[in-house]
Amino acid sequence: MVEVGIFDSLRRRGRRGPSAGASRSGGQDDTRYLQEWAAARRGVEAFVEPKTTVTDTTVVLVAHDGEWTRRRIGSFDAAQRFGHKNTIPVYEVARVGYPQRMRDYTERQKRRPGS
Repeated sequence: MVEVGIFDSLRRRGRRGPSAGASRSGGQDDTRYLQEWAAARRGVEAFVEPKTTVTDTTVVLVAHDGEWTRRRIGSFDAAQRFGHKNTIPVYEVARVGYPQRMRDYTERQKRRPGS
């Protein structure tokens, strides 16, 4: 018979490191993904989302047709460097909001058969 204490699962989680939802900075994998995503699409713009209590600073890349993706970027300055290096305009979501084409794309995806 194995005895299990009330707090055993919490102790085990602590030894494994942060949980999947824990905040982390954008790393090389995130940056590589963003570069590949942007290179495969046209008319890409970057919209930086501020750090929250749950996540670090993130960037949303939006293509010409509204397709979008989101990844951690680390900081607003890191997003600006990414945009400069990849010739992508960078905007602050808090100032300009999300583009209408992004909302339209998301709505179209919801109405697709089989979704």
